[in-house]
Amino acid sequence: MRTGQDLLPHLLDATMFWNSAGGVHRYLCAKRRWLRQHTDWRHTVASPMQDEVSTLRLPSLPLPGSGGDYRLPWARRRLARMLRDSRPTVIESADPYRLAWAVLDAARELGIGSVAFCHSNLAQMARLGAGPLLGSSAAAAARRYAVRLYRQFDLVLAPSRAMVAHLHDWGVASAVHQPLGVDSSVFHPMRRSTAWRTSLGLPPSARLLVYVGRFAPEKHLPTLVEAVNRLDDRHWLIALGSGPMPPSGPRVRVLPPCRSAADVATALASCDLFVHAGRQETFGLSVLEALACGLPVVAQGHEGLAELVDDQVGRRVMETGARDFADAIADVFGSDRDTLAVAARQRAEESDWSGVLPQLRARYERLMRGERQGEVCDVA
Repeated sequence: MRTGQDLLPHLLDATMFWNSAGGVHRYLCAKRRWLRQHTDWRHTVASPMQDEVSTLRLPSLPLPGSGGDYRLPWARRRLARMLRDSRPTVIESADPYRLAWAVLDAARELGIGSVAFCHSNLAQMARLGAGPLLGSSAAAAARRYAVRLYRQFDLVLAPSRAMVAHLHDWGVASAVHQPLGVDSSVFHPMRRSTAWRTSLGLPPSARLLVYVGRFAPEKHLPTLVEAVNRLDDRHWLIALGSGPMPPSGPRVRVLPPCRSAADVATALASCDLFVHAGRQETFGLSVLEALACGLPVVAQGHEGLAELVDDQVGRRVMETGARDFADAIADVFGSDRDTLAVAARQRAEESDWSGVLPQLRARYERLMRGERQGEVCDVA
């Protein structure tokens, strides 16, 4: 006999990317808070870790090269059984690996809608990981895999128009644009704290360049370190996060991941400029959070970051060298930073979760009504 709770919509989010320094973690936490505040939906997060948010712990193996931050769910049949037994009414996969196939298995057994959120550009990641000699062939193989996987889902979401265009070019014609958002009441310029700055033990005249996120090869943190080295000794790089490749240098401070969104907001608002050298970001959630805190941003002018950053809120860097980053940073400090800060805040307010998540909920509701939006083919 079904209970009243069983009749409520039940969204299950499944992901291996459960790390407080990562954008997927912040997206799922924001979604969970909004659903609890505005709906009667049940929400389950399934991941290799278990805490107050992720309540379904999935069997997994350590993921090599992740610095211990991630684990890889692997036993597909067991994973599918655990997801199926949670009895969701719609299910979303936040990563494209073994777990995604288990999500598809569970959704088909239950006869429910399946969603894939494309948070990573698999082709660019494969190209970077394989190096210059094998990069092209690795990227081509990754594209074929992505098409084979994503065509199975009823709905494929991507957070930037650039990523949607990539998916369409590869052959995933059903992919649609679903931006991420920010809690602009938490991420706010009023979070600026003199005490936080003082705790760093740096001179009051220090110019604090902040990066928040994973310390991973695709983030190109050495570029930021070299850019700081090219600037005068007032400039410091403050890096908050974790991962296998933390930045290091004479004017670099590495801080552990913040425990809460409010702590992240305090760190961002207390710095002077946000910097991001990643060239394959599908969105850039930390950039949007920095903008909400009134921080100008210097970032790569490619992929998802190009949709968030321009000369109104900071500077785009079109080249890849540290000199270009250093020049852009110096240019911001030589400009009207108050005007940039106001524009940054206004841009972020347009992407508040209060406007983004109702759109996402409507997509889920269409799936629960049986409106399939994807292209389905047999698993090879």
